[in-house]
Amino acid sequence: MNAAKKLTEIKREDIIEAAVTEFKKNGFNATSMDRIAATAKVSKRTVYNHFESKEILFQSITQAACDRNTQVSEHPYSSDISVEKQLRKIAEQEIALLISAEFLDTVRMITSESFATPELTRSNFENFQDNSIGIVQWIILASEDGKLKVKDPVRAGKQFLALIENFALWPQLYGLKPAPDKKEQNAIIDSTVEMFLNTYAV
Repeated sequence: MNAAKKLTEIKREDIIEAAVTEFKKNGFNATSMDRIAATAKVSKRTVYNHFESKEILFQSITQAACDRNTQVSEHPYSSDISVEKQLRKIAEQEIALLISAEFLDTVRMITSESFATPELTRSNFENFQDNSIGIVQWIILASEDGKLKVKDPVRAGKQFLALIENFALWPQLYGLKPAPDKKEQNAIIDSTVEMFLNTYAV
């Protein structure tokens, strides 16, 4: 039974990967479920067994990207480790995701289709919960521990992530700059952590 479950999961992942490839290459409207099935090397029936429609498939891809982006900044809070060191770890996790070619390609595809067909992603964004951002819980615990003074954890979390995204996502998303190298990543982390602590550290 476990083997069957694993095979099902593998096929689902293959379908999603094929869909991302086809959506990116041809756009949502010009991509058929037949084409996705062929690229995934599965039957059309298998595709529909996993996803009832092309819209649901696209929304599943969008939701998965949103989930990854909100969860990547999760980090267990420790009162024994400096908040600076913990923030640096969170920033490293965030940058590692943002500069991933696979993630960037997916976000680029979703963004493009969101402008062309906004109803495709509207439900995903409407259901987005700000308090699910990974770093928010960490900020709450650090504040309760007296290490930070934050009135609005969600706003603070968004500010922290926005400082990183401004240099490690948006320029790359629109092809304006290559992914930052290690030196640039460290510079982004240094300035982000410094600005955050200058605002919120006790």
